[in-house]
Amino acid sequence: MRALLMLFAVACYFAFFATFLYLVGWIGGFDAYLPTTVNKGLEAAPMIAVLINLALIALFGIQHSVMARPAFKKSWTKIVPPAAERSFYLLSTVVMLAIIFTYWHPIEGSLWSVENPTARMAIWALFWIGWAILFIATWLLNHFELFGLQQAWYHFRGMELPAPKMRTPLFYKAVRHPIYTGFFIAFWATPDMTYGHLVASVGFTIYILIGIAYEEKDLLRVFGEEYAQYRRRVGGLLPGIGKGS
Repeated sequence: MRALLMLFAVACYFAFFATFLYLVGWIGGFDAYLPTTVNKGLEAAPMIAVLINLALIALFGIQHSVMARPAFKKSWTKIVPPAAERSFYLLSTVVMLAIIFTYWHPIEGSLWSVENPTARMAIWALFWIGWAILFIATWLLNHFELFGLQQAWYHFRGMELPAPKMRTPLFYKAVRHPIYTGFFIAFWATPDMTYGHLVASVGFTIYILIGIAYEEKDLLRVFGEEYAQYRRRVGGLLPGIGKGS
């Protein structure tokens, strides 16, 4: 049973990693390489497309936020092994992203399209910097715990998970949520902001802000005054912006 759970965790990790790579290409609009992107997919009238796309993002947001809450985890781990809880979370996220990729409706027209080659190159560089910040940030705390491998490994070895410790390495000294910062940059840094891309950027930005609010409450419960002081010193999504009391 322990070995099967470990294999399940590894399978979920690689499934998520593959889906994440697709997400990079999807939001980047790499139409020549992928069957669907933010600018390539199903067709519908513009207003219908907007409503469908926002509903898809809302569905993703509900799954991603509800399953991350302590109350849900407490109930859910009565059904699934606690060591597999994070892996099921990843698997559910894979399913939700796949639904978005499949049923997204692009919208014709552009808010902006940068023609200058140097400017385009600079914007693409910013796009990749956003993803780099996100990826590095997952390693700064505990990449393997974030993606469920540590929980499964400790269970496999019959060991207790260590108690959570608050740490603020590198990016975390400038912003409280660098993973979200990376997403924010990557979603908005595009030389060709189509209306479909705009809906995705606005929708996921709203989700990020809502997600941060819920995550902050959980972190305050876990780390108490230590996190409250950190919150007063450091910005939330961008440096110096969103300091909490």
